[in-house]
Amino acid sequence: MNAPGSGTPGGDRPPAVIWTPDFLDYRLSQSHPLNPIRLDLTVRLATALGVLEGVPLLAPRPAPDHEIERVHSSAYLAAVRAAPNAPYWQGHGLGTEDNPIFPRMHEASALVCGGSLLAAREIAEGRANRAINIAGGLHHAMAKRASGFCVYNDCAVAISWLLDHGFERVAYVDVDVHHGDGVQAAFASDPRVLTISVHQHPLTLWPGTGWPTEVGSGDASGTAVNLALPPGIADAAWLRAFHAVVPALLARFRPSILVTQCGADTHREDPLAELSLTVDGHRAIYLVLRELAETMAGGKWLALGGGGYGLYRVVPRSWTHLLATVLDRDLDPETPIPAIWTAHAATLTRRPLPTTMGEHGEISYQPWGTGADRVDDAIEATRNAVFPLHGLDPHDPRD
Repeated sequence: MNAPGSGTPGGDRPPAVIWTPDFLDYRLSQSHPLNPIRLDLTVRLATALGVLEGVPLLAPRPAPDHEIERVHSSAYLAAVRAAPNAPYWQGHGLGTEDNPIFPRMHEASALVCGGSLLAAREIAEGRANRAINIAGGLHHAMAKRASGFCVYNDCAVAISWLLDHGFERVAYVDVDVHHGDGVQAAFASDPRVLTISVHQHPLTLWPGTGWPTEVGSGDASGTAVNLALPPGIADAAWLRAFHAVVPALLARFRPSILVTQCGADTHREDPLAELSLTVDGHRAIYLVLRELAETMAGGKWLALGGGGYGLYRVVPRSWTHLLATVLDRDLDPETPIPAIWTAHAATLTRRPLPTTMGEHGEISYQPWGTGADRVDDAIEATRNAVFPLHGLDPHDPRD
């Protein structure tokens, strides 16, 4: 196995794209907001635009129990298996409005985990420097219970596997609008994992966690980082906050690999949250994550999907940009949406469909330390909480 960080980014190691239509079986109910049509429409759009041309799509196998049990209890796995055949099931967070029981729940959830494990393996075994599983990113699942539409926490399972296969330090950056609580909980006492979650403030959004004062425990104090943003902020403020916190911590932590959860529910049209980013803002975030992987993690980048409930207008464009970024096939936001995709999507929704890959979002921002922005209170709260624990000056814009 090649040592983590060896080899050249991209180039002679084409990125690995994990995909199977069987991912669409992770469907909690017919009316549930986490509708897998968003995955299908993303792959269709990326294909129509040529983003996936010549790219082999790697189909995973379901993760075996012993891999899922890196994060989840055996009793919980048994409950997930049994629930579809047990009327009136209660317990372990299953059978709720958020986490309804659905047929073959274990098999569908294990397949998502298997996808993220395959992505991790492609990097660890030297076949790729980057890998992506857009079906992954189920970051809320806890050790003994389902939570927030998530049955098994593929993010945490993949990180645990990476730690056992040559990666000494893993940085996890979560840009979903909701706090990455399940991943933080899994590694809150493990100094080998830096978890950074950039999310809407817990006073205003489920799950109500992710305060700046949540910094990890024991020897891992400082390795849980939470940047809690006020509702309503748009692209420029989000990027100002991200750049004021994340790069400095990654530089000090020196990760062997960057794992990112790329939820698209920060968008201004998302029905479940209240941030106001555009698809252009998402594209800018993905470009920054790619750069950070190159400069901070030896080019090693494992990208996962996550939330996103703008099924037709938002997620397909956002994650097509994510795929394009991982594959070094960046798309101009002015790129027209292919007619073949629009014709198919129009059979599924009556909503107006986008015509280009962008929305003319304003992504230029003033760096923290210059001017003033209403997001600055959030920046300062996070820097004050964690920067001293890393030997950084929370008041110095150079850090």
